[in-house]
Amino acid sequence: MNTNETTVETAVLSIDGREVKIEGERNVLEIARKAGIDIPTFCYHSELSVYGACRLCLVEIEGRGIQASCSVPPEPGLRVRTNTQAVRDIRKIAIELLLANHEMNCPTCVKGPACRLQDLARRMGIDEIRYKPVLEKQPVDRDSHSLVRDPNKCILCGDCVRACHEIQSVGAIDFAHRGVKSAVLPAFGRGLAEVECVYCGKCAAVCPTGALTPKPEIDAVWRDLGDSNTVVVAQIAPAVRAGLGEHFGIPAGSLSTGQAVAALRMLGFDQVYDTSFAADMTVLEESTEFLGRLEKGGPLPLFTSCCPAWVKFAEQYFPDFLPNLSSCKSPQQMFGSVARKILPEKLCADGKRLVIVSIMPCTAKKFEAKLEKFAHDGLPEVDHVITTVELGTMIKQAGLDLNRIEPQSFDMPLGFKTGAGVIFGASGGVTEAVLRYAVEKVEGKPLPSVEFRQVRGEEGVREVSVWAGDVELKLAVVHGLRNARRVAEQVRSGEKFYHLVEVMSCPGGCVSGAGQPCTLDPTTPKRRAKALYDNDTMMDLHKSQDNHELLRCYREHLGEVGGHEAHERLHTVYQSRRRVLDDGVPLLSGVEARVSVSVCAGTACFLNHSQELLKGLIDYIIHEGIEDAIDLRATFCMENCGQGPNIRIGDHIISKATVENAIAAIKEALKG
Repeated sequence: MNTNETTVETAVLSIDGREVKIEGERNVLEIARKAGIDIPTFCYHSELSVYGACRLCLVEIEGRGIQASCSVPPEPGLRVRTNTQAVRDIRKIAIELLLANHEMNCPTCVKGPACRLQDLARRMGIDEIRYKPVLEKQPVDRDSHSLVRDPNKCILCGDCVRACHEIQSVGAIDFAHRGVKSAVLPAFGRGLAEVECVYCGKCAAVCPTGALTPKPEIDAVWRDLGDSNTVVVAQIAPAVRAGLGEHFGIPAGSLSTGQAVAALRMLGFDQVYDTSFAADMTVLEESTEFLGRLEKGGPLPLFTSCCPAWVKFAEQYFPDFLPNLSSCKSPQQMFGSVARKILPEKLCADGKRLVIVSIMPCTAKKFEAKLEKFAHDGLPEVDHVITTVELGTMIKQAGLDLNRIEPQSFDMPLGFKTGAGVIFGASGGVTEAVLRYAVEKVEGKPLPSVEFRQVRGEEGVREVSVWAGDVELKLAVVHGLRNARRVAEQVRSGEKFYHLVEVMSCPGGCVSGAGQPCTLDPTTPKRRAKALYDNDTMMDLHKSQDNHELLRCYREHLGEVGGHEAHERLHTVYQSRRRVLDDGVPLLSGVEARVSVSVCAGTACFLNHSQELLKGLIDYIIHEGIEDAIDLRATFCMENCGQGPNIRIGDHIISKATVENAIAAIKEALKG
């Protein structure tokens, strides 16, 4: 016992003359933060792997010299100094070198005060840049509906690359080229709209500069607000109320619902509604669909469809599971569809144009709203989508301070909701809301308790069993698309079986969406989620089936839940998106090409070394001097992902291709 006590007591290291206990931290950087010392860094995030690229988190360790604190594991007895002259000088030079090649339009940059580079430049006391730029200005990629990529502001920290790979398993962007030409790019230098990006915005959420940002729609909203021939209404997503206040210095975990409603009216919105109303509607439709599948025996599991980034991910990588995806539209699109049906008569009697604006915590919602399937007779269900931060920006542009605005209530009837709709913004919230309906429906009596706390939590995959009458429901709650990929593969192989799987692409759910205020504090998403659950607790109604305004909407406009009219308005269909580029990316285009060669560079084939296959073929073609005879392209899918790498030579597909058998096939094709 005494030995153990001595071991615990000696598990300390010294930081700037203070002894700090080692309590499971991964590195010296985490120890320093625990001690209240903010060591600067660009590339360190607690949810990502340790990368050590930015070299800002340097410290001096006695006997070892200058080290990157993110890469040094804590050891008892280490003596660390974080603020020596040598450390300060190196940090300052590193920032200056980054600024030398950085697009210096700080006053007009969307990132603004949230820019980590700008913050650290001030902190390091940099008042001049002594180095000349060596890079040419690159075009800005604005083709995506959700994101803007400005390579001129990239500092090569790699945060976006690791987030896309490690959290989402998409790999839409990666490092390319070497040395001074190093860059972070989508595949083959294409735009984000042309590759397998799912628009979750996680890259923008971790980007410390303005290199990746949500695509703004503020100007379009202002134009419609200023048009006397329009009636402009807003819907506010559940998670927004738990994040907006942070933009104005209000502590994380505080709700700003009433202030947001009042601010929107002051900006000129004619009516302000709550997306939680449509979330309640989603519960009724999705639960009815779920119970119907249970009764008929499938197809199961039912995957939720509220997250557009997850839906696109499924369309790209798991098209065989599209029949398992709930046919329900997301709450955003359900709201837009219902609003288009009932609001023109209510609000536009003089023939004004109805404009619907969504305020969302999510960048993928921007992409979703622009899908052709969500437009009817030339009218989109939702005209504009702005993020939580964009709303905060508009409020500041109008000279308003959220802290000084008196709260107001939502407009009715589309502003009425229950607690079940509010908790949609947290991971597990959709599952819990469905259970509040489905279990009561199956058992035919009121629930003794509406809370299903077992589906709440922070784990990336949570497996839960819940009894509904004499049926044991097996459920999975998943956040982060890498986790979703793993669960989907386990279901596909038969290793796992679930009745219902909830998927959110952002860790923690919508409260952590890329449209929320940026934060490096890992406790912030937890506090936002807690605020939503606390809000549910304080409400009078907690079950979607108790929303009397929603039930009246069904009676007057939609008919029965799950009926024909409801299905026409509130449900959708999906499509396989395996083929991202139909004609592929040309790599060698011979002027007299007699043989076409296409190599799949999609995720599955890439992981099976299709990149090496491409390189080998290019080397062979150039070495043999047959460039004029070959049309070589990189494509994105041949619908044969389990047998990669795949190559098409003429009309013939070779699976599990090697450089050798591909060359042999090319030789035969040339003979022909």
